[in-house]
Amino acid sequence: MAWSFDRHTPVYLQIMARIRNEIIKGTYKPHSQIPSVRQLALEAAVNPNTVQRALADLEAEGLIYSESTAGRFVTGDTELIAAAKHRAAKEFVDGFLSKAKELSISKAELTKMIEEEKE
Repeated sequence: MAWSFDRHTPVYLQIMARIRNEIIKGTYKPHSQIPSVRQLALEAAVNPNTVQRALADLEAEGLIYSESTAGRFVTGDTELIAAAKHRAAKEFVDGFLSKAKELSISKAELTKMIEEEKE
């Protein structure tokens, strides 16, 4: 089944985010091979050039690397993966807090809601 995309964000950025999340949560383990451009393009139902751009940018970030004709692999640098996880979590928290502020929800109310959800 094709991936679903938000029409307000470039598709290649969404593909990058999806693959980055798979690396962060450990679906793609350090030094493991990720699917080929062609496989990902078929799975996502997008042009292979779009996938290629996403992978090139992930490679520029250092999260993946190429090995000549063998394909692309996840970095073995666990500190880099941990830093990517931290950035993703911070973006989530910042967005959450921004929305709470927009709705005039106080820190005490947020804390109470979170505690209630944990129960």
